[in-house]
Amino acid sequence: MSSVRRCSRTACGRPAVATLTYVYADSTAVLGPLATYAEPHCYDLCAEHAERLTAPRGWEVVRLAPDAGPLRRTSDDLEALANAVREAARPQERTPRQGRSPEGDPTEVGRRGHLRVLRSPDN
Repeated sequence: MSSVRRCSRTACGRPAVATLTYVYADSTAVLGPLATYAEPHCYDLCAEHAERLTAPRGWEVVRLAPDAGPLRRTSDDLEALANAVREAARPQERTPRQGRSPEGDPTEVGRRGHLRVLRSPDN
């Protein structure tokens, strides 16, 4: 078995140079340097397929530039970024600030992920 990882695209046998991870909750595709370890939920792509990558309508592609420094085997930065994006997208319970009602900010009407819907000052 070869230690070189190959492109995940069908019928492509070129060596992989980038890893693609989807963050479905944020409709984001993260393309970065080749991950340290092959993960079942990530896709390894060759240079040609990584360059031509497009995302479905309404999705955003985040392209991470490869590190210019020396290569060293550390924790998987791409996986850490994907986990951070997932964590930020999770709904979080907010504790009321001192002096505020238990319902939270009186100008806040709703919340979706990290976005807040605020009441108009006229109301």
